[in-house]
Amino acid sequence: MLYHVKERNTDVNKYEEMIPYLLHWYRFHARVLPWREDPSAYHVWVSEIMLQQTRVEAVRSYYHRFLSELPDIAALAACPEDRLLKLWEGLGYYSRVRNMKRCAQVVCEEYDGRLPEEAALLRKLPGIGSYTAGAIASIAFRKPEPAVDGNFLRVLSRITGSREDISDATVKRRMEDELRAVMPGEESGALNQAIMDLGAMICIPNGAPHCEECPLVHMCEAFREGLTGEIPKKAAKKARRIEERTVLIVRSGDRILLRKRPEKGLLAGLWEYPNEDGTLHATEAKELLIRLIPGICIEGTRKLKAAKHIFTHIEWHMTAYEISVKENPELTLPAGYHFAGSVERAEGYSLPSAYDKWKLS
Repeated sequence: MLYHVKERNTDVNKYEEMIPYLLHWYRFHARVLPWREDPSAYHVWVSEIMLQQTRVEAVRSYYHRFLSELPDIAALAACPEDRLLKLWEGLGYYSRVRNMKRCAQVVCEEYDGRLPEEAALLRKLPGIGSYTAGAIASIAFRKPEPAVDGNFLRVLSRITGSREDISDATVKRRMEDELRAVMPGEESGALNQAIMDLGAMICIPNGAPHCEECPLVHMCEAFREGLTGEIPKKAAKKARRIEERTVLIVRSGDRILLRKRPEKGLLAGLWEYPNEDGTLHATEAKELLIRLIPGICIEGTRKLKAAKHIFTHIEWHMTAYEISVKENPELTLPAGYHFAGSVERAEGYSLPSAYDKWKLS
């Protein structure tokens, strides 16, 4: 459906003016998403945490797998951490799911296993910020709360022609407060989801927006002034820090050597292939393995294809070696190291996606 440009109504608050157009558009164009089929507070919470910094299509399978094993807050609160991290494997940003477990435990202790309805109470829980609280309160409990994320900020900035920096927390809080004053009661959840979908499908962040399909084009200042490529304004991101690393993929028969990462810091508590800062030559890589695992007997070494992995603020440039070692049942491994077969790795050990660069059997 095309929405033609018409004369703007300058007498009505733009936020309030856009609401009926968005709700009408959403009734016909809402995305079909599994968490919308049964928008309970738990389902909304799980989906919104998964969707942070992750594409919708990538989340679908994780969402079903997660809920099939952890169908409610009590199950999440009781889930062993290693299993929890395995269920989250591939989604990244593992602190999100750790915070979810802490939150679930608090909810079980203080709210009888049910998320509170009020956004103010939700925001006090571990790992639930203003956006997630607004999404849960509005979608699950029909409260008049905005859920202001990047989509919201982009759409509102273009509609109003604002050149304010949307990465500025004060700008976001002001937009939240202004929106809260005009949220449409029990339809607030639909409005929030309408803006999510509009930002994902039409008022997109990368590339030219599809203005000819937008229900708000008649009131959009950025469209009228030809500034959709310049709005929203956002402060430039800091350059990522480059880290050189050498990764050891150590084989003993059909098993691979794994090491558990420290409980704090990047990728805390996950399993990994042993690695070291810097770029090592083959001889240095073998010497490193001998230092890590005294008594290990190396049989062969081959260099693998180099790879890189991008985190939010860090970029790993990885040199990798596959090292075959003699099977030795009497070898004592240091604490935190373990040889695991393919089935054991697939079912019980969560590895960061950084190591997906090398497909191992």
